Amino acid sequence: MPRLERLRYLTATGLGLTILTMIAPMDPVCATEGGASLYLPGFHGAGAALVPPPGFYFENDFYMYSGELSSGRRIQIGGAVLSDVRAEARANFVTGTWVTPLEIFGGSLAFGVSVPFGVPRVSAGVVIAAPRLERAFSFSQRDATFNLGDPIATALVGWHVGNFHWAISGSVNIPSGAYQDGQLSNLSFNRWIGDVSGSFTWLDPTLGLDISGVVGFEINGANPDTDYNSGNAFHVDLSITKNLTKEFSLGVLAGYYHQVSGDDGQGVSVGPYKGRVLAVGATAGYNFAVAGTPVTARIKVLREVDVENRPQGTIGLFTVAFPLGGSAAPAAPKPVTAKY
Repeated sequence: MPRLERLRYLTATGLGLTILTMIAPMDPVCATEGGASLYLPGFHGAGAALVPPPGFYFENDFYMYSGELSSGRRIQIGGAVLSDVRAEARANFVTGTWVTPLEIFGGSLAFGVSVPFGVPRVSAGVVIAAPRLERAFSFSQRDATFNLGDPIATALVGWHVGNFHWAISGSVNIPSGAYQDGQLSNLSFNRWIGDVSGSFTWLDPTLGLDISGVVGFEINGANPDTDYNSGNAFHVDLSITKNLTKEFSLGVLAGYYHQVSGDDGQGVSVGPYKGRVLAVGATAGYNFAVAGTPVTARIKVLREVDVENRPQGTIGLFTVAFPLGGSAAPAAPKPVTAKY
């Protein structure tokens, strides 16, 4: 495919979205303290390693989760030890990305920032211990508070050769002070978290077939308010997506998260509490234009099928992404002058 047509294809298929999916949002129900992890199973999907032309891109992700932890298991949230837990979340992630005109070793350099806000809902049928809850409690407890999460900053570099694309990225969760000590309902982690990952994409524009994968490692810091040091984990995402038409695509995806080091610190009351989850699901995407601007809308639904030490539930994600302008236009082909 000629370079000009290829760039048009990348923009038309909403690949601002694929850059932004490297900025992983938090999952309020994974392993580690409060069951909270920077990684969200299945968040990386089609075009995980594709980098669009230089410019500015916007993405909005609406995240939904509903899950339960059986009464025979315990979890620690906000310093309280709970059982028979039900967790729900309705959260929005606003993300801006700048794909710079700079290159590093021939790869495109990009930066992004994501800010979450929303209402996580946590209810517990049994409160086993609650030394940090700033209120009286009985055998049950419920919190549902609108709040801001920590901003997440990401840098990445991406390369491509023919149909094969690959990228490396690093994300940092920045404690923002939005954390509410003594509350069960928090979007903020109140700890530094780093995540490094490598991704690949094999994309055949003629077939409309996309095979993408991401492998990453999450490094957790300590929450100074609860003296809880969360363990580190690795994660893997895989997706296969097929364009049925130029506008519409369908695919399958899976995400796997495994905590490799246990939680520790003076605030830990439930032991190392290593977590693991495997989630599988499906995705559908639709590309369209508004006033000449290409827009991508995508929905993902995943079910957690193999879970250890965390609630088990269903994940939903609805994404809209589009360029904001400032993209560098491809150079016009120079006329060929015959020489005699």
